Amino acid sequence: MLQRIQTVYLFLATLILLGLYVFPLINNVNINGTISNVNIQGVYQQLTDGKTYTIVFTALKILAVPVAILPTVVIFFYKKRKQQIALCYSTILVIIGFSFWMAQTVKGVVEGGLQLEFGNMGIGMFLSSIAIILVILAARAIQRDEKLVRSADRLR
Repeated sequence: MLQRIQTVYLFLATLILLGLYVFPLINNVNINGTISNVNIQGVYQQLTDGKTYTIVFTALKILAVPVAILPTVVIFFYKKRKQQIALCYSTILVIIGFSFWMAQTVKGVVEGGLQLEFGNMGIGMFLSSIAIILVILAARAIQRDEKLVRSADRLR
């Protein structure tokens, strides 16, 4: 059923993953002698007339959308709860893989002898972790529903 709590969790996971386009991954880091920020779209400088991208992450930018839409796709398997649970765990693996790739890309750009500190990390670095937690909560809610249906079938 679409009006269950797992639908809310999965939809929030999608919104949070789409938030990668809005929030920076790394703030105020010195890259090639200029103070820059890094987000999912690339490395940019915040100027008075807008953002100027110096390095563009084309592959990350393109693949972020399917990864973000994946939790919403899982919602529509509500009639097949076992398959929905398996898709939730697959989604978690995809998000972990994407997060690792994203972190390695950022690390490769910022590598000029600079140590990343907690103060430099932006909200975007933590969004994928929050999305994973929400998908885990959705999987647990789906398992509870499956358990409830099985117990109701035993009573019949």
